Amino acid sequence: MSQVLHIVGGGLAGSEAAWRASAHGISVVIWEMKPSRYSPAHKSPDLAELVCSNSFRAKDPYNAVGLLKEEMQRLGSIVMEAALLTQVPAGGALAVDRTLFSRKVTEKLEQRGNIEIRRQEFTSLPTGTAPLVLSPGPLASDAIVSIVTKLTGAQNLSFYDALAPIVSYDSLDHSRLFAQDRYGAPGGDYLNAPMDKEEFYIFYDALMEADKVKPRPFEEKRFFEGCLPIEVMAHRGIKTLTYGPMKPVGLTDPKTGRRPFAAVQLRRENKSGTSWNLVGFQTRLTRPAQEKVLRLIPGFQKAEFLRYGAIHRNSYLDAPKVLDPYQRLLASPNIFIAGQFSGVEGYVESAAQGILAGENAARALTGRKLLSPPRTTALGSLVSHLEAVAKGQPFSPSNINFGLFPPPPSHLTRHQTQSWRLSTARSDLDPFIRELASCPS
Repeated sequence: MSQVLHIVGGGLAGSEAAWRASAHGISVVIWEMKPSRYSPAHKSPDLAELVCSNSFRAKDPYNAVGLLKEEMQRLGSIVMEAALLTQVPAGGALAVDRTLFSRKVTEKLEQRGNIEIRRQEFTSLPTGTAPLVLSPGPLASDAIVSIVTKLTGAQNLSFYDALAPIVSYDSLDHSRLFAQDRYGAPGGDYLNAPMDKEEFYIFYDALMEADKVKPRPFEEKRFFEGCLPIEVMAHRGIKTLTYGPMKPVGLTDPKTGRRPFAAVQLRRENKSGTSWNLVGFQTRLTRPAQEKVLRLIPGFQKAEFLRYGAIHRNSYLDAPKVLDPYQRLLASPNIFIAGQFSGVEGYVESAAQGILAGENAARALTGRKLLSPPRTTALGSLVSHLEAVAKGQPFSPSNINFGLFPPPPSHLTRHQTQSWRLSTARSDLDPFIRELASCPS
């Protein structure tokens, strides 16, 4: 094992890249700066730490992210294996106990004989042209940002990502809440805090007037549309909330037998069910403001906040301008970029892209042909997003969605389109998997 692949960053993408690359029989070194240094959002020394939601979103393969998760499982994903082992009830979503999840990923990487976890910050590129994977995550250190900026000659873009508050289950007034999934789906995995019109307007007015954390001078007010702070949505109008994170659609309050005017949903954070997060309630309110405003939610009058909402800046590359089709830097093709830093958005998307980066970096190191997943697959469609952007439009990070897939035959109905996408993606992934299988696992 004289050949060594260095992977910078032990998040979801870095963990996947290391796991996949190690299957080629090469030595892998993961550079992880924790616990000697933490980003503003990280708390645990474990790898693959989840800092925002504990949800990997929908399970159903008829949903784009569900299909991507299915593909990851077929590709031997360490993240999906750990997620399934540590999942908590969440209706149609795959949610995990985040502490157990990160510990499981870390243990598997530690036990892999040809993987070394180097607890040290990576600050400069080594000499030579050996392949390297950069997966620093959206909170890339100043050293990594400086390295990439010098190589690309372009200014990195940035956007904000916000964390939702987490509350103690025992501190809630359960006489004001009810357990129910939308549209009567079995399980009752979500808790719901119903609001009548008067309660909602009191909450809305308080939210509009609440104090916000002021951005630092170098930070611009720019947010990712898929993860808007609750107060930003409120400023867009009342219906933004009642049609968004506080939508009552599909819910029936058992006390009234009717749909509430608005509702706040909670999803469990851990297997024991002692902590729950407010779904879609990512926020940049100050802590005192969160205490004041969120206690206006029915059942929250004595809520104990285990984690307050927070905000941080995320960095990513203008992928179509600086990356090639294999996610290598055009200015330095030995460097592969993995995860959110490459311009994908979301846990699942970052991990999936890490699998591909680890595979191709290992192939580059061993002198083998680089591979690209079929365009009709979820992974292939995600990668294609990094390659092109509509003329005149700025590049923006994206979750996986069917809008990224190739258009279906025009004669198909909506239902037929979903079935066609699923069957095509599955069958087209088969030869790609066979090609990957030529390396030992």
